[in-house]
Amino acid sequence: MLPLSNVEKYIRSHLRYNVTMNLLDGAFFGLALGFGSFATIIPLFVTQLTDSAILIGLAPAFHAIGWQLPQLFNAGQVARAREYKPIVLQNTKHERIPFLVLGVTAFLVPVIGIKTALVVTFLALAWQGLGGGFTANPWANFISKIIPPESRGTFLGIQGALANLTISLAAVGAGYLLETVAFPKNFGISFLVASLLFGASYVALAKTREPRDEEKIVTENQAPFWEDAKRVLKMDKNFNWFLVTRFLMMFATMGFGFFILLGLRRFDMDSITAGYLTAALTLAQTFANAGMGWLGDKIGHRAMLMAGAVAAVLSSIIAWRAPTIAWLYPAFILSGIGNVALWTIGIAFTVGFGTDVERPTYIGLSNTLVTPATVAAPILGGWLIDRFGFESTFGLAALAGIITTGILIFVVKDPHKT
Repeated sequence: MLPLSNVEKYIRSHLRYNVTMNLLDGAFFGLALGFGSFATIIPLFVTQLTDSAILIGLAPAFHAIGWQLPQLFNAGQVARAREYKPIVLQNTKHERIPFLVLGVTAFLVPVIGIKTALVVTFLALAWQGLGGGFTANPWANFISKIIPPESRGTFLGIQGALANLTISLAAVGAGYLLETVAFPKNFGISFLVASLLFGASYVALAKTREPRDEEKIVTENQAPFWEDAKRVLKMDKNFNWFLVTRFLMMFATMGFGFFILLGLRRFDMDSITAGYLTAALTLAQTFANAGMGWLGDKIGHRAMLMAGAVAAVLSSIIAWRAPTIAWLYPAFILSGIGNVALWTIGIAFTVGFGTDVERPTYIGLSNTLVTPATVAAPILGGWLIDRFGFESTFGLAALAGIITTGILIFVVKDPHKT
């Protein structure tokens, strides 16, 4: 075994502290998302402003679109950085402040009107998504730096589990808040509480200790990011097939954003039930994050991606055939497993490609190139629902999940093993 570098020695000596700070970050972040959930709270708010299934489906998708789109464009900056935390802290402000804007907008609905509130809401969601996108690449590299490689999947799983546990607790409270306080004050209070909790999360993240890496080899004349991107796409065929599965999974999970709309239109769902459905979703993601992260470190993250794709298929089929609102609980639970595979396990799988210098390009490509599918999936899903009903969207999503599973089984290989 090679001797540890000075950076690796520092990382291991401060590992316990850094794990604690980043778990606190995840816990407060989760509490915040419980009061501003992209799966339930935000779609419910948008349903108060419009009847369009396309817009309702786009509302949660704006987060994913913004999160993915910019990641390749700051890959060069991240690749040259000797410290990632300053970049993370600067960029993450822009994924937290928009919730304050959403809260103020909700309170002002009677003054500015529904149409203006809808426009401001989508502008805030776009700002929030892009803020998350410019944060994601440096954050993934930051975590890859301060957490040793043999523990990354486990840490990401535990952090995700803790975040989802706190989301579920907050979501139940948010459900009762939305039900007992009149519109629009109920959403205004919920979003303002979320913004305060995001502030607490920021403080925990800022206290993380990251060493400056003076031993990292940085090319003085950095090639444009698209040159690195073309080289990776030309040389790494396994990564290309992984991109195909990422693309298809956006369509396999496109029905998830319409589960709340299904509950409202087919079963006349109330806000308290929406809160409990959010809790079921996030509790499922809690156990899935912890279990799939740990299992991924043991047997490979590709197997966890397969499990997530199968869960996405089953979730869409159950929602498709649901005779009562009770059937939405297993649909939400399975969608939670699918989301963990797409996001948490997707990150753990992606950081296994390339060297430290190449990793930002891989992370950027795995997200930016998938953005067209992230944009198209909710638009297509909403259009199908408006035109042909829920069955068409859920059926197409199930088909996309089946194809994704086949490619993962027969084509994609785990980068660590190759």
